Amino acid sequence: MACEHCCGSDDDAVKHKHREMQEKKSLMTRLNKIEGQVRGIRAMVDDDRYCVDILTQVSAVQAALNSFNKELLARHIKTCVSEDIKEGNEEAVDELCELLKKLMK
Repeated sequence: MACEHCCGSDDDAVKHKHREMQEKKSLMTRLNKIEGQVRGIRAMVDDDRYCVDILTQVSAVQAALNSFNKELLARHIKTCVSEDIKEGNEEAVDELCELLKKLMK
């Protein structure tokens, strides 16, 4: 299903997207793993672990976040963007281009 605006004034409108239970579960599982990795890094810092070991774990978290981003972006393009384009909303392409600029900093 495409992204939708919820009720509210134009300045406080927040977009929402209905996700199927399986998609939501998959995304939440990934986020829970990332959260656990971040807690592990915090514990390593608290335990005065060696810098290289901590940096290695930080790199693993960054890779996991990048993987999450790729999956979410692909789903966004396949659902929200493609449906908006089918409905004649060409602004979806502009929004996607702006998003890609932010992601590629």
